[in-house]
Amino acid sequence: MFRTSLRKFLRKEAIPYYNAWEQDGIIPRSFWRKMGEHGFLCPFVEEKYGGLNTDFIYSTVLIEELERVGAGLTGIGLHNDIVVPYLSSYGTDEQKQMWLPKCVTAETITAIAMTEPSAGSDLANIKATAYREGDYYIVNGEKTFITNGIHSDLVIVVCKTNPQANPPHKGISLLVLEREMKGFTRGKKLQKIGMHSQDTAELLFDNVKVPHTHLLGQENMGFYYLMDKLQQERFVVAISAVTAAQSMLELTMKYTREREVFGSSISKLQTVQFRLAEMHTEITIGQTFVYELVKRHVKGERIVSEVSMAKWWTTEMAKRIATECLQLHGGYGYMEEYEIARRYRDIPVTSIYAGSNEIMKTIIAKQLSL
Repeated sequence: MFRTSLRKFLRKEAIPYYNAWEQDGIIPRSFWRKMGEHGFLCPFVEEKYGGLNTDFIYSTVLIEELERVGAGLTGIGLHNDIVVPYLSSYGTDEQKQMWLPKCVTAETITAIAMTEPSAGSDLANIKATAYREGDYYIVNGEKTFITNGIHSDLVIVVCKTNPQANPPHKGISLLVLEREMKGFTRGKKLQKIGMHSQDTAELLFDNVKVPHTHLLGQENMGFYYLMDKLQQERFVVAISAVTAAQSMLELTMKYTREREVFGSSISKLQTVQFRLAEMHTEITIGQTFVYELVKRHVKGERIVSEVSMAKWWTTEMAKRIATECLQLHGGYGYMEEYEIARRYRDIPVTSIYAGSNEIMKTIIAKQLSL
């Protein structure tokens, strides 16, 4: 019922406008508000804060259906299942009362600022700092590649509260910054190869005074909070990758049935049938694995290694699918009017963000005690 309702909503409110959003380079806030009005934002949040108190299966449905419209909607998944869970898990009751209800309605859009110009996967090497002065932290530094960077009203900033900590990761904290804080500015909106409608930006902090009450969790515990929540972030990417691969295959099957050569559709050619069968098999294997992990995740199991496997394998698989599907579209696949061209541009970044696939393999190797 939830999926049916969501699909009906997206057919009316998203699909007819998505190409325009891609050209505009941003998803309008009005769409976010409509998502909130219909109960499609942060459904896991407790009812007392305005949510539906659902489990991650509902989030899975949301991730899948948004991806079916287009990868540019990934910022909503980040808000729902990556950023707001930090507030829900580590926030005080006062912080939750202040922030969560507005996150559910989209009055507040969120982001998380980890990556810096000189620090990506190596979070322990971040340079942004936050020094305590009385009742405030003074934040300085810059972040880049921030999803929802333009829209965000509330940003969880990963920073060093103890730059002398040894090892360095023990000096990291999470601070929640608000849009109107003096010294907090947006850099340029970044122009990307794909995901054009998803706003990505630089964030700059120049002596930003942040109340000490905006510390999320305990000081110098931020790295451990990140390690705990990155499992779900990688889940979001894996689910999206499988869904994107399914969408690309569906587009390609439709095209091969309609495209005729030598008097019959190219779907009748055995070489084409074999390629479609191979792709369908890979996607089915990937989805089966991911769905099994979703069940285990809902049960609260710790599956760090398995999620890392899912993230790297599904994203590499989706990139292969994109290449195959573009090839089967022939010259038309290279034309902007065909959706496969957009999908082909959108998919490569999935093997980079949320921890590169090389990092995923490093995590798996550590679990093998190598």
